[in-house]
Amino acid sequence: MKIIKPITNWLETRACTPAYGGWVLAATAICFFGAGINTMAGWLYAISGISFALLGVAAILPPRSLTGLAISRRPIQPVSAGDDLTVELEIRNQTQQPVSLLQVEDILPFVLGKPVQKAIETIPSQGSYRWVYYHPTQRRGVYRWHTVELGSGAPLGLFWCRRQRDCAATAIVYPTVLPLATCPLVDEMGQEESKRGDPRGRPLQTATTGLVRSLRPYRLGDPTRLIHWRTSARYGELRVRELEIVTGGQEIVIALDSTSNWEEENFEQAVIAAASLYFYAQQQQLQVQLWTASTSLIKGERFVLETLAATTALEDASSVVPKSYPLIWLTQNSLSLSTLPQGSRWVMWPNISSPPGQEVINWEHPGIVLESDRPLQPQLQKTLNSY
Repeated sequence: MKIIKPITNWLETRACTPAYGGWVLAATAICFFGAGINTMAGWLYAISGISFALLGVAAILPPRSLTGLAISRRPIQPVSAGDDLTVELEIRNQTQQPVSLLQVEDILPFVLGKPVQKAIETIPSQGSYRWVYYHPTQRRGVYRWHTVELGSGAPLGLFWCRRQRDCAATAIVYPTVLPLATCPLVDEMGQEESKRGDPRGRPLQTATTGLVRSLRPYRLGDPTRLIHWRTSARYGELRVRELEIVTGGQEIVIALDSTSNWEEENFEQAVIAAASLYFYAQQQQLQVQLWTASTSLIKGERFVLETLAATTALEDASSVVPKSYPLIWLTQNSLSLSTLPQGSRWVMWPNISSPPGQEVINWEHPGIVLESDRPLQPQLQKTLNSY
């Protein structure tokens, strides 16, 4: 069986191979031909000849029916882990004859799932068939595959053939973003940075220099040099240029220690935590960026989610950890906590494979030690520990 299967696959993808009915008809034709030789009866030769001719036609038609088919694929929209991917393909019949009894198989990567099949009854000449299916996802990642396989035994079903078509696909599955109601990791850091921007603890104010972001109505206390006189004259009220830079404070950086060796489940939790902290900080209207070893500092919802979908442990470091910003450092390596910048926080997953007796002591910055066997969301919302 181990030898027969590769031979069958080779014949199906390059020529065609007999189906069960084809083998039966071939055996019957041989028997009639043998009986004709023994009896010299012409009708036996006729039956065997017709059978062989039928087999020949049945072997030629299936590959010919696939030659005029072309496949295109629409871009796959990103989804979050746990949601279904929407995959859409279009099979076009470019010949003057209808194609019937067609099987289409989308060859997915094994980490995403088994190949998905679809039987199509007929595609009219110069027509097309739109196939949409929904595939479940379980884990985040960037999945790529390139092959769609067409199969047919039409019209007689005595022979079967398959042909592969290149049809590249990229599916991005974002990590889950937890809906945090509160998060001391971000809240306390944001309060600290806001106070640092103004000694009296007032919220950060819009800058007086920088790129123009928008125009807004004049408020008492705004510098008169920021008034946009031409727009003010048009609207009949004072309009002030609102600038892009914010005075005081520093940006928060959520840094994922992706160069270290992680246990797989802990790393998946760390990616979810990074995404959840980033979006929570955005909701709190804080300046926040994400750092990973392969991408350096990035911001923007789509870029952050795509980066976290693709990141892996033991990444090659193309950038160094930023030291000019306070970090929220996500790691499994306790030795890295002693090098964090001023005002940083940390989230650490204990390494189960490390020797027992390793205790959390003498760390300058407050943080959270997570337990991988407990739900992540309530742990991110608990009070920080200081050691």
